[in-house]
Formats: sequence, structure tokens, C-alpha cells
Amino acid sequence: MSDPTELERLTDRRVTLIYRLDLIAQGAQLKYEDGSPVDMASEQARLEDEVARLDKKIALLGPAAGQA
Repeated sequence: MSDPTELERLTDRRVTLIYRLDLIAQGAQLKYEDGSPVDMASEQARLEDEVARLDKKIALLGPAAGQA
């Protein structure tokens, strides 16, 4: 099997981030290795920013509009 393309890798990463956002929306609570809680509002904002960044990269790498 060939190595995944950059577009496939970015798309897979985006799906993972959206899954994590869904878990946060369902009330997931994360903790650091030392047991202290992760600020979920900050984590949600970070993930949303990363999804937006990936959307832009994917749009640049994907097929031109109307040619999919």
C-alpha cells in the first residue's frame, strides 16, 4: 500500500480533531499526566482553530471547485 498523500493525512487529522470536539461537546473532561484538569474551553478553542487551519490547507490541496 502506498504512503498516504498530504491531502489524505490532513483530512484524517481533521476528522480526529472533529471527533475530539464532539467528545468535548458531550462533556468530556481531560487531565494532564499529573492529574490536574485541562481547561476544556481553551482546548475546544485550540481544536477549532486547528480545524479552521486544516480546512484552508485542504482547500488549497484539494481538487478545484466543480472538479471533484
